[in-house]
Amino acid sequence: MHKKSLGMKIFTIFNYTFLTLLALTCLLPMINQLAISFSSSSAVAAGDVGLFPVDFTLDSYKYMADKPEFWKSLMVSLKRILIAVPFSMIICVLAAFPLSRQDHEFPARKYYIWMFVVPMLIGGGLIPTYIVVRNTGLIDSIWALVLPYTVSVFNTILLMNFFRSLPKELEEAAYVDGATHWQVLVRIILPVSKPVLATVTLFVIVNHWNSWFDGLIYLNSPDHYPLQTYLQTQVVSANLMALESLRDIRQIGMISDRTGKASQIFLAAVPVLMIYPFLQKYFTAGIVMGSVKG
Repeated sequence: MHKKSLGMKIFTIFNYTFLTLLALTCLLPMINQLAISFSSSSAVAAGDVGLFPVDFTLDSYKYMADKPEFWKSLMVSLKRILIAVPFSMIICVLAAFPLSRQDHEFPARKYYIWMFVVPMLIGGGLIPTYIVVRNTGLIDSIWALVLPYTVSVFNTILLMNFFRSLPKELEEAAYVDGATHWQVLVRIILPVSKPVLATVTLFVIVNHWNSWFDGLIYLNSPDHYPLQTYLQTQVVSANLMALESLRDIRQIGMISDRTGKASQIFLAAVPVLMIYPFLQKYFTAGIVMGSVKG
């Protein structure tokens, strides 16, 4: 076993220190907001809340649980995920599989590759996209949140590179036994592609769950807003007073605007936090193996 040189030891210590500080920079604000959501309004107003709750209370969460707007927007987001993830995964897989073939198997492959790459580099822009969504009758419907984002070029290329990295002997043996392209894809390729499929699934879920701007421009009624759009109007936008009476919040003794916002943010983060641990073990493998071969 080789001993590390002095330079390598210093480099390792620096790396661990830097990554630890970076992780704390990302983690500490979240812990602070979580502590605020469990603290009383007076403690938050006085600036006494750090990494631990002060005057622990669940009043802000109880208040949010009684808000029909919050739960309605949550159901819209869940509906969006349940529709968007299967649509996106099926189409991306069906696009990536033929693009992963060799040039002699699919001579037009390079032309289709450019059809995917160019739009990734040069987008159509917001106004043309809005016009397309409007002219296709998708405005103020759940499909306006799903269909424009069904095909992700990045996810397709990730899947394509992973499929190209698989041993060709697997496919050749299946073809010798009389398997069709569909059978090779369903019975050979997909079962051994769990890491990249889990990674892309996580990307699709997080992308749709965190998206708020499309709901703001494509949906006319706040009743149809997904959760992140609803939270954005509550936390950031100037429409806060129209959608939430701060006076009503302050009439509840232990709740303030800040504790209410913090509780909403963490309630919105719970679904993704519950899904990520199940897909995390595939995440690194999927990214690495899907990025090494063009």
